[in-house]
Amino acid sequence: MNKQDLVAQLSAQLELSKREAGEAVDAVFDSIARAVSKGDKVSIPGFGSFEKRKRAARTARNPQTGAAIKVPATSVPAFKAGKEFKESVAGKKKAAAKKKR
Repeated sequence: MNKQDLVAQLSAQLELSKREAGEAVDAVFDSIARAVSKGDKVSIPGFGSFEKRKRAARTARNPQTGAAIKVPATSVPAFKAGKEFKESVAGKKKAAAKKKR
């Protein structure tokens, strides 16, 4: 499933236009990205949590030349799946279907 498929499914489920559904998806992704980039943890019960993690500086090797390269410290986004999401993917529990309005 890609973003376009997600927008189409959301549009059908909530009886919204594809434009409105697209704006809603964009707003959710933007809100998550902004919060995580500021260092906040975004937790969605039953689904998972997004957070910012620090990656330490390290020395790597160039695969072509074998030369050592210094890789600076950086921050990366991380996602940890929630219990219900994990169980749903593992087939232990069916994903909850939302009711139409």
